Amino acid sequence: MEIKHLEGIRACVFDAYGTLFDFNGAALAASDQLGENAPRLSEIWRQKQLQYTWLRGLAGRHTDFWQVTGDALDYALAALGIDRPGLRTQLLDLYLHLDCYPEVRETLSRLRAAGLKLAILSNGTPAMLAAVVRHNGLESFLDAVLSVEEVGVFKPHPAVYGLASDRLQIAPTAICFLSSNAWDAYSAKASGLRVLWCNRFSQASERIPATPDGEIQDLSAVPSMLLPASDSLSDREAVAPDHAVEMSSR
Repeated sequence: MEIKHLEGIRACVFDAYGTLFDFNGAALAASDQLGENAPRLSEIWRQKQLQYTWLRGLAGRHTDFWQVTGDALDYALAALGIDRPGLRTQLLDLYLHLDCYPEVRETLSRLRAAGLKLAILSNGTPAMLAAVVRHNGLESFLDAVLSVEEVGVFKPHPAVYGLASDRLQIAPTAICFLSSNAWDAYSAKASGLRVLWCNRFSQASERIPATPDGEIQDLSAVPSMLLPASDSLSDREAVAPDHAVEMSSR
């Protein structure tokens, strides 16, 4: 996929899990109990988590992402034959305290210093997102944290992507959406946003509408893709502003 500089971007909107926050962290943090099953449990947990959002969306049986996350974990534990007292509770608590990827904080600092609005747009519930944002100390970087609970349907429904423009009051063509999930990146582009696909996991390109504007390996490349050369120098001083993040619960 050709990588090109994107002009006219006024805001960056990030997917949460897998893009900003490492969803593998929960299982790995419990590796003392999971042992060699930790990577496989994390893989199954994530797969079923996403599958359940899609199936619920198609069936019109919405529930919030916390319920879906617990249901997917129950499946993963059963599939691997793991039954240990307290482990489910421990893993779900760890999911609320996932660490961000190493480049996230510096990337947000540089984008904020350049004057861009920043937001999260996620399947996560407001409470889940508030917890993980607070755990990583990212509140001061963000103008909004947007949950699909505002529209009552999971990604990739177009109504979800419309939240970014509606809440930030910025045209979709001036918003860059970033996701590590290929299906999410492609669907956001089909809904009218500009998109950079953060292909952390070396996935193959999707065969669905429509192609993202660019593909990057991690978020450290974002400033050079969006900012004028004078604003995207690696040694630019970037300080997060002292303002409160809007945690949406509508």
